[in-house]
Amino acid sequence: MIHPSAIVDAGAELADDVSVGPFSIIGPDVLIAAGTIIGPHVVIKGPTRIGRDNHFFQFASVGEDPQDKKYKGEITRLEIGDRNVIREFTTLHRGTIQEESVTRVGNDNLLMAYTHVAHDCVIGDGVIMANGASLAGHVTVDDFAILGGFSLVHQFCRIGRHSFSAMGSIIGRDIPPYVMVGGSPTKPRGINNVGMERRGFDAEAILQVKRAFKLIYKSRLKLEEAIEGLAGMTEQAPEVLPILEFLQQSGRSIIR
Repeated sequence: MIHPSAIVDAGAELADDVSVGPFSIIGPDVLIAAGTIIGPHVVIKGPTRIGRDNHFFQFASVGEDPQDKKYKGEITRLEIGDRNVIREFTTLHRGTIQEESVTRVGNDNLLMAYTHVAHDCVIGDGVIMANGASLAGHVTVDDFAILGGFSLVHQFCRIGRHSFSAMGSIIGRDIPPYVMVGGSPTKPRGINNVGMERRGFDAEAILQVKRAFKLIYKSRLKLEEAIEGLAGMTEQAPEVLPILEFLQQSGRSIIR
């Protein structure tokens, strides 16, 4: 399963059925679980932990040193879950000691060609990053978020679950759950009702999220006042609770 031209360090640990393509390089302290496919010309540097049934396409760079001038060679790591698809020329960097020393990628994500995941980022499950989308350091992307092609996310931002950014979005503040953003400058444009439908939300749940969006963005309330209004909605509309919790925890405030 390992091509003769591939270089696999003796300090790497690969499950028996892991496939490694031509001219790929796997360094020491790399652990790769069963069913994973490493295409040609892939470079994986440790410490890196990779789960089951992932597919890394050609020229991906995985587990490289963080692009951070404060980084001085400390031991940090990258952790990748199961069933992720990492396309051509994607770059995923290890963490820094300024946070938890780890970059994390969950399960069932699709990172298309030329995407970048910087140090200390956390990506949940079911996330899609379209071609050229890039995360600066310390970004969190929650479950089922979609970043359109060439979306750029500022450091320390959080992208809420089921949100959507249009192509070329410049994201400098947090995006609440379910919200769709786009344009230049990037602004909230509505809710990701198509994505919600695909994830199984019923019409009533989508209606309640629309009402929450109007409360935040159309009512001319201050954010603190909108949060109070959302708190009153959650008992009858539990799908609004993730929005309320997100706003309460937001560190960079939200796109408005």
